[in-house]
Amino acid sequence: MRWKPSSRLDHLGSAIFTEMNKLKKKVEVSGTRVIDLGIGSPDQPPAPHVIEALVNSARNPKHYGYPMSDGTPAFRQTVADWYRFRFGVELDPDTEVLSLMGSQDGLAHLAQAWVNPGDVVLVPDPGYPIYAASIHLAGGRLHPMPLCKENGFLPVLEDIPNAIREKAKMMILNYPNNPLAATADCSFFEDVVRFAQKHDIMVVHDLAYSELAFDGYRPSSFLEVDGAREIGVEFNSLSKSFNMAGCRIGYVVGNAEIIKPLAVIKSNIDYGVFLPVQDAACAAMKADMDGLENRNHLIYQERRDRLVEGLRQAGWPVENPKATMFIWAEVPDGRSSEEFAFDLLEQAGVVVIPGNAFGTEGEGYVRIALVEPVDVLDEVVERLKGFLGG
Repeated sequence: MRWKPSSRLDHLGSAIFTEMNKLKKKVEVSGTRVIDLGIGSPDQPPAPHVIEALVNSARNPKHYGYPMSDGTPAFRQTVADWYRFRFGVELDPDTEVLSLMGSQDGLAHLAQAWVNPGDVVLVPDPGYPIYAASIHLAGGRLHPMPLCKENGFLPVLEDIPNAIREKAKMMILNYPNNPLAATADCSFFEDVVRFAQKHDIMVVHDLAYSELAFDGYRPSSFLEVDGAREIGVEFNSLSKSFNMAGCRIGYVVGNAEIIKPLAVIKSNIDYGVFLPVQDAACAAMKADMDGLENRNHLIYQERRDRLVEGLRQAGWPVENPKATMFIWAEVPDGRSSEEFAFDLLEQAGVVVIPGNAFGTEGEGYVRIALVEPVDVLDEVVERLKGFLGG
């Protein structure tokens, strides 16, 4: 074929994910039942009242036209109400809330709205792949911020070179963090706000795991900090918190002037989220505010406890995360991240993701997703005991 794809694709996707999928198929063909703890996709359904709201709304014949690209007034108001309930943050639903087809959609298009070719963007390393991919697609220039264990997996802002600070247009953050399962408190966000104000940097915070936290820990919103709204926005999603990943519904909140160009991009390329999905999202958030307990995090807490204890008994001393649906585990022997993950899949039939799939600083780690019931995780532990020689 004489046509070549756009060079923009050169930086998209990870060869590691492709190789893991190929090896998974090979192992399955050999007769081994593979247990996949790789992709962080919720395995639970939404709550019954959410499904009921979706079904009832889908029965309305008037709900099959083009929806508004910025979200229904009811959805935007419900997001504003939920942010007040959950974080004490007041939002204008007309200018400071925008509906999205998931937070990944919004993160990808925000770069299109704001990043020009050559603009410098500060991105976490390791980081969720869409952060770097969105900047590459926009033609921006990445400056990685290393997230290291000795610093609590927080970026050291003082280590960013002065020349980069003055050129940087945007900083992307994510706490609770995927893949690291690390957390940040308001004192860190206060430092970020001061840094961003001093150097005129836009802050983009991904809060997709705000409701998957354990042992009584409650993650903070970046927007709780004084001054945050003047320099930043925050993305959130109903995918993980309310098991609505396949519905593709999320939102961005915060600075109206930052959101406005994203809304322009969205209005030119899509027609918004299907109305019944928005109604189901409203039902999920309203039930949460009405005190109908969302026990989703308790399911993952039980899985975390079972797997962490089992891995430690198997001779793999992993950290106990406070949030997210992941365990970020140091490779327990001298193998590289890829070697360990490939050997684990080939020899034990268990999929984990090599840490370097998320950036160079991920070398020496693997990400384990808590996406199977506890009895399956018990089987994972038994397989690992054999694999590790425990």
